Amino acid sequence: MKILRALVRKEFLQIIRDPSSIVISFVLPLISVLIFMYGINMDAVRVTIGIKNDDNSPEIARLVTSFNQSNYIDSIISDDMKDLEQKIIRSKIKGIVLIPNDFSKKLETGQTANLLVITDGSEVNTANYLQNYIQQISNQWLSTSKYAQLMRPPLINPVIRTWYNQNMNGYFFVLPGSIAVTMTLIGILLTALVVAREWERGTMEALLNTQVTKMHIVLGKYIPYFCLGMMSMIFNLALCICVFRVPFRGNYFVLLFVSALFLFTCMGIGLLISTKLKNQFLASQVSLGIGFLPALLLSGLVFPINSMPEILQHLTRLLPPRYYITFIESEFMAGTVWSVVFQCSAILIILGTILFVAVYKNTDMRLPNG
Repeated sequence: MKILRALVRKEFLQIIRDPSSIVISFVLPLISVLIFMYGINMDAVRVTIGIKNDDNSPEIARLVTSFNQSNYIDSIISDDMKDLEQKIIRSKIKGIVLIPNDFSKKLETGQTANLLVITDGSEVNTANYLQNYIQQISNQWLSTSKYAQLMRPPLINPVIRTWYNQNMNGYFFVLPGSIAVTMTLIGILLTALVVAREWERGTMEALLNTQVTKMHIVLGKYIPYFCLGMMSMIFNLALCICVFRVPFRGNYFVLLFVSALFLFTCMGIGLLISTKLKNQFLASQVSLGIGFLPALLLSGLVFPINSMPEILQHLTRLLPPRYYITFIESEFMAGTVWSVVFQCSAILIILGTILFVAVYKNTDMRLPNG
């Protein structure tokens, strides 16, 4: 234990003297949370559309006015279709609504009146938003217009209730998930450099000439950076709950326990990279590719896993962020769901143990030739 305490103390001193570790642990999470908070918006957006109205009916003029009264749409009224087409080509507007000259006549006779909606498909999400906005505004106008009595009343009236996130606030979903992405990057990037740094600076040769064992070296790397990573996780948690007011409905002890398992697993990935490559620059690049990109793109935070190709869906089963994002979003929005806790914990324990054994097996206790 004296040897282990000495190694742990050495690593803590290294952390204090090396500002890059503090930057990775606290400045990087702050920047990441700010980007996810203000740079990524999954909520409904406000878009600008052009409207060309060929129907002179006063009732249709009220429909045109309804578009300007929406919280999500700004409208530009024009009689020049070519001008509107140029605006959508130049991304000045995101869509065009064309009201034909027989629109009111068809409604008066009970026929289906077509409303042409042109959207900019180069931005798929915005185009989908816009189509939904226009349909909702048109239906709302129709239900209050004089044509409503001519229309057959709907046989089904869905009453919608949203659980866990009643206001459909995207930040309540994104910010907890951003903790998983940040912790993945921190856990892998911090540890991906430590062993490689020892080899580059020549301190590993000095350690190998002492009485340290392979287990001493492995634990001496795990313990200090695990403590630093957990401090960073608490810092992230405080930012989300105290600064950005994301509601937390779970149990703090359960959150810390599963977060510790997740951090332990990510550290195993980083240390395995570091022990195999022994080069700081190469290790940092590989850790970004293996850690950050899959955590962001394949974890289910940004893109639904069910929409991915089947082979990628199976690949995500090997990624720790997939399970941690499922857990932490459930913990924030729905509270502690024990079935989710047990499943995620079991998988993280298995992955973390496998990686710990791999790090131990690949830790080189011999000096390189030459």
